[in-house]
Amino acid sequence: MSVSAAMQEYLAETYRLAYYQGDNPFVSTSALAEVMNVSAPAVTRMVQRLKEAGYLEHEPYRGISLTTDGEREALMNIRRHRLVERFLVDVMKFGWHEVHDSADELGASVSDTVVNRMEVMADYPRRCPHGEPIPSAEGIMPRVVDHALNESTPDSDLVISRVNTHDGEKLAYLDTLGLKPGTKFHLIARAPFNGPLQLRVNSATQVIGHELAGALRVCTESEFALT
Repeated sequence: MSVSAAMQEYLAETYRLAYYQGDNPFVSTSALAEVMNVSAPAVTRMVQRLKEAGYLEHEPYRGISLTTDGEREALMNIRRHRLVERFLVDVMKFGWHEVHDSADELGASVSDTVVNRMEVMADYPRRCPHGEPIPSAEGIMPRVVDHALNESTPDSDLVISRVNTHDGEKLAYLDTLGLKPGTKFHLIARAPFNGPLQLRVNSATQVIGHELAGALRVCTESEFALT
């Protein structure tokens, strides 16, 4: 069975959900419905199609998990999407807040040959513009080690690892603060009771709210390198 763009998207989202759960490979259909923004019956129908095609396994009361073939399809979809995003930002000079939807459209149509050329022209990036790791052509996904900024210890030197939002306005605002993946900064203080955080970024002091800080994942400089 050929894999449609919709099937690839479901597989990719299943992989993303499982990836950040750590050791638990099972994903609930309700979580998948939420991230795909579709109804429960729609997810049930697609899960059945993917199961029949050999890409998913479904265990009652545990959820769904990817087969080896399903994981391969998911990783190739994620690779295409993130490399297209990188190409649009680094080569075509789009803003990082502009490329998510365009990468979805382009990623569904470009060949692996074109994607590999995009990788070369973008100088072999390890992360997408939002900091997510890019799988290799062999289907190997780097493991990210990071944590939420609003859970970080004050008076520490950190690096922005990932930004967990596709909201264009939020991304544009973070850009004005200089808070993008790879940015080094010092966490000066974190107010109690979910109060704002005070950062020093490029010698300038910035203040960011607790909720928005939760969308920023941070790590040490060595962890950002994805060695």
